[in-house]
Amino acid sequence: HGCLAPAAAHTMPLQLYIGNKNYSSWSMRPWVLMRQLGISFEEIQLRLGFGDGSAFRQAVARVSPAGKVPVLVDDGFAVWDTLAITEYLHEKFPALGVWPAAPRERARARSLCAEMHSGFGALRGHCPMNVEASLAEVGKRVWAEQPELRRDVEHIDRMWVQQLGDSGGPMLFGGFGAVDAF
Repeated sequence: HGCLAPAAAHTMPLQLYIGNKNYSSWSMRPWVLMRQLGISFEEIQLRLGFGDGSAFRQAVARVSPAGKVPVLVDDGFAVWDTLAITEYLHEKFPALGVWPAAPRERARARSLCAEMHSGFGALRGHCPMNVEASLAEVGKRVWAEQPELRRDVEHIDRMWVQQLGDSGGPMLFGGFGAVDAF
């Protein structure tokens, strides 16, 4: 007689529900993070549409009560919001370097991510994301007319230059991590 090995537990691959990466920085962040760190996942890109009853709203409602993307689904368990997804990935894959190992560096990286996540209102308001667009003349006009936009961009520049100087690069904390995806 032979021994039968127990059947391996079948788990579904991680699923990442996102909008168009060209227009949605929130969708792009966990996608870039997971791709760069080699985390296997199924990408489920939803066409953005925000009207009541839209296909987008219906699809997102099936996996998340927030009604927004991105949403990470791990074997039926949904995690939404880029910061929550990032923390979940850090806990699930601790050896991959989602966050820096040193406590102070990790805290600084989280601070930078939180600011990128919720700050820079003028930049978001005047420069919506469109990776494919080349709008140099519009950009020059907006830059000239919006001092709060210039302050946001100059602040980002100072943060990144200082952090690259502190770490020595090539990424903000040496190696690639969450803060670089944000």
